[in-house]
Amino acid sequence: MNCKIYVDAAYKSINKYTEELCGDRVEIVKNDDCCIVVLSDGLGSGVKANILSTLTSKIISTMIIEGSSIEDTVDTIVHTLPVCNVRKVAYSTFSILRIGYDGDVYLVEFDSPGCVFVRNGEIMNIEYFTREIEGKVIKEARFKVDMGDMLTIMSDGVVYAGIGAMLNLGWTWLNASKFISEQTKKQTLTSAKLASLLIEKCKALYLDRPGDDTTVASVKIIPFKAVNIFTGPPQNPANDERIIKDFLSSEGFKAVCGGCSANIFCRVTGREIKTTIEYLDPDVPPIAYIKGVDLVTEGVLTLNKTLDVLKSYFKDPTDKKNIAQIEQKHGAAMLAKVLAEECTHINLFVGKKINPAHQNPDMPTDLNIRMRVVDDLKTTLIKAGKVVNIKYY
Repeated sequence: MNCKIYVDAAYKSINKYTEELCGDRVEIVKNDDCCIVVLSDGLGSGVKANILSTLTSKIISTMIIEGSSIEDTVDTIVHTLPVCNVRKVAYSTFSILRIGYDGDVYLVEFDSPGCVFVRNGEIMNIEYFTREIEGKVIKEARFKVDMGDMLTIMSDGVVYAGIGAMLNLGWTWLNASKFISEQTKKQTLTSAKLASLLIEKCKALYLDRPGDDTTVASVKIIPFKAVNIFTGPPQNPANDERIIKDFLSSEGFKAVCGGCSANIFCRVTGREIKTTIEYLDPDVPPIAYIKGVDLVTEGVLTLNKTLDVLKSYFKDPTDKKNIAQIEQKHGAAMLAKVLAEECTHINLFVGKKINPAHQNPDMPTDLNIRMRVVDDLKTTLIKAGKVVNIKYY
C-alpha cells in the first residue's frame, strides 16, 4: 500500500450495568485508499440494541468501503433495520469517519455526539453542513488532517457519564473534548491509549455502574513505519540467500528471532554475531548483536513471551502493570514495544523448517510450534489494527 499517511484506529466499550451485550458497535475497515471507522449506538440496551448497532455498522462500513453514496447507505439502513415493537421505530444513531491516505476526511453524523478533532493539543473547529435523507437530518463535514492529528467519535454514554450520580447534567461533550485535549498535551498517545483513558474516566464518573452503553473510537494520523522480522530456517537450505535478500531489502526496523536464523544471516552476509549472557528476565533468553540488525533475540520462547506481553498491553494499554511489562529491556519486551507503539506494518519472513527441539514426539509434525506462534502473533497484531504480511520459505 503506497500511502502518505497511516490511520491508527482503536476503540473501547463498556456495557450498561447488568447487561451482558453492548448496544454500541464499532467497525474499522481499510482498503488501499482509505480507512473507515463507523460507530453505531442502538436504541435502548441489551440484545435489541446490539442487533440494531451491529446491523447499522456492518451495512455502513461495507457500503461505504465499496464506494456507495451516503444517500444509498442511509436508504438501505432505513429499509433494513427491524422495527421496535414498543416504540414502532427502527432507530440507531451513527458516526462515520472516512479518512483517505491523502489526508482527506469525510465525516457523517446522525443524532450522535460530535467528533472531537485535536491538533497539537488544541481542539479544532469542524464546519458542518446539514441535509435531510429519508427523513433523517444528517450532518456532514469535509476537511484535511495532518500528521499527529487525533479524531475521536463516541456514543452518548460518554457525554452523559455521571448523570444522576457525580454530575447533574452528565460529563457533556465540552468536558469530554477538554479531557482529550489535556491528555494529548500531557503525553504521547496512541489511539488505543486515548480510548482506554476516556473509558476509564467514564467508568469513574458512573461509579463503576454505567447507566448506558459507552463507546469511544479514536483515530491518530501517523507516518508509515515498518518492522521486519526474520525467524526460522527455510525448509530448503537453497533458499537461505533468498530469505536474507528479501529481509534486507525491506524498509524499516529489522529483527532476527532465533539462533539458527541469526547463524544463517551471519553466514550469508559475512557479519559477526556478539552474544550476551545477561538474563534480565529468567523466562526470556538474552539478546545478541549483529551489525545492521536492530534487534537479535532467541526464537520461539522470545516470540511466545512477546505475544503474551502484546495481548496484555492491547487489552488495556493504560494499566500500570502492562506499561511496566512492555517497558522492560529484555528481548521480548523490546520487540513487543516496537510492534505495539512504533510501527504500522509488520513483514514476517518465516522459514518453515521444523526444529526437532520444538516438537512434542506425541504431536503430529505439522503442528509446528513456531508456525502456531507466528499465526497467533499475526492474528493479535491485525486485531490491533496493524497491517501484517507473511512470506514463507
